[in-house]
Amino acid sequence: MKPIWIVDDDQSIRFVLEKALLREGLPTRSFTNPREVLLALDSATEEDGPQVLVSDIRMPGGSGLDLLEKVKQKLPGLPVIIMTAFSDLDSAVSAFQGGAFEYLPKPFDLPKAVELIRRAVEESQREEVAEERMAATPEMLGQAPAMQDVFRAIGRLSQSMVTVMITGESGSGKELVARALHKHSPRANGPFVAINTAAIPKDLLESELFGHERGAFTGAQTMRRGRFEQADGGTLFLDEIGDMPFDLQTRLLRVLSDGNFYRVGGHNAVKTNVRVIAATHQDLEQRVKEGGFREDLFHRLNVIRLRLPALRERREDVFMLTRHFLQQSAKQLGVEPKRISDAALQQLSTFAFPGNVRQLENICHWLTVMAPAQVIEPKDLPPEVLGAVAEPGKASALVEGVPSPRHPPPVGEVAHGPSAEPAHADKISVPMAAVSAAPVLSSAWEAGLEAEALALLATGRSDVWDVLTRRFESKLIQTALLNTRGRRIEAAQKLGIGRNTITRKIQELHLE
Repeated sequence: MKPIWIVDDDQSIRFVLEKALLREGLPTRSFTNPREVLLALDSATEEDGPQVLVSDIRMPGGSGLDLLEKVKQKLPGLPVIIMTAFSDLDSAVSAFQGGAFEYLPKPFDLPKAVELIRRAVEESQREEVAEERMAATPEMLGQAPAMQDVFRAIGRLSQSMVTVMITGESGSGKELVARALHKHSPRANGPFVAINTAAIPKDLLESELFGHERGAFTGAQTMRRGRFEQADGGTLFLDEIGDMPFDLQTRLLRVLSDGNFYRVGGHNAVKTNVRVIAATHQDLEQRVKEGGFREDLFHRLNVIRLRLPALRERREDVFMLTRHFLQQSAKQLGVEPKRISDAALQQLSTFAFPGNVRQLENICHWLTVMAPAQVIEPKDLPPEVLGAVAEPGKASALVEGVPSPRHPPPVGEVAHGPSAEPAHADKISVPMAAVSAAPVLSSAWEAGLEAEALALLATGRSDVWDVLTRRFESKLIQTALLNTRGRRIEAAQKLGIGRNTITRKIQELHLE
């Protein structure tokens, strides 16, 4: 791991932080003034550069704010923490305006300072993962006419700052389109910030979007910049906009109108320059008629609408996408890429893919791990695909990723065939979150769990719940860490749990 750079002319501050961070397993490198830091940055390689920069605000030979500005020019994604006296409020505000990750008031509580630095490290690592993915993966793949239309639209919109609304079923790749629009725009050097408005609780979403002032609510110990401020000069992607609470829609409309907003608990307007791209799998016109979505906000967002086709509308792309995802899965797991026979590809291409491209990617992950031979044959395909072939005309129903032949969706609920009309998300008889789940070994694992539970219960034990729960959690976390090559933050994101939760579970389950 790259070191934490500490800049302070006070030797005692440097010493205390160095010892505390080393106890946490975080390497450090210390400097006495900004000039030393800038010289070190010029000669630093990618491996020994800073993971996080912690700098005092007032030092002989230079200001921490000046250093912040120069460092951000060289490393715009580097989290910078500015240390400042309690009374120096103006400096703290200036630090945030300059793009600081947080400010640390002096005198500081050492455990809180370490926790703040650890949060900055996790943010830095998360950004590195995202950059690796974007650099290693082609933006989008597709030869089908429907996808070629999408590519042409991205090209036409590349130099425009117009607001775009991306529609399409869950798992069809709406965020990839948003990233492509950003990458090919004049804002490409600015940040791309994405937020799923459906995944964040209503009482936290306002703070996530607009930030909050210190003391705005219980637990708000410092001022926090929201996603609109983080995306200043770049692009903000609002995914699943149709699920945004009605009262927040009013605030969003105001920001889109004049670029001004107030942090939660704030009294001074904040100005931001952000291009907004929104996405939804819902029929927003219907949501407007039902009174669940503001009509004026709909018209503000719906300047240019870009419809992304479902995978069943571009079946000719299944071949190239499957081979691409098999290569990608093998690289992530550090194994030899598996090949897929023409017969298996042909059978796979007849599947309806209610979870779209995301579901195909998950199937390829499953095949990389579970297929017994190096060449994937039709019999090796996951149960939901084989089940769909066994019952033509019906799509396999997935409940939390497990095929359930006893509950197939009604015929006609999911469109089939290349010429079928695209099915709306509300016409699929399973939750969209479920169809994107990774495929598993049919219901065999449930049968195995039942047998194991019966065997333990027969012994008269009174800790069966704890025993099986620990085994289940251990296997789930180990598999996720294998998938992410040990990157805990990414594993937690994929599992849908918090980073503190996965760290605690690893310790409790002795998985170190």
